Amino acid sequence: MATPNYGYEKRQKELAKKRKKEDKLKAKADRKTGGPEGDSPDEGQEGGAVPPQPGSTPQP
Repeated sequence: MATPNYGYEKRQKELAKKRKKEDKLKAKADRKTGGPEGDSPDEGQEGGAVPPQPGSTPQP
């Protein structure tokens, strides 16, 4: 039976961690600069008003 190559496994884990961190930083930068068009969660709503949540009581 072949012996496990722990160095290879460690390197792959480090590369995956680095890739994930870079993706997070890129997404954060995109959010900060406005990001790509069409990604806005409130797209299509008129006036920017937020609809009331179900079960919430209206404020006088």
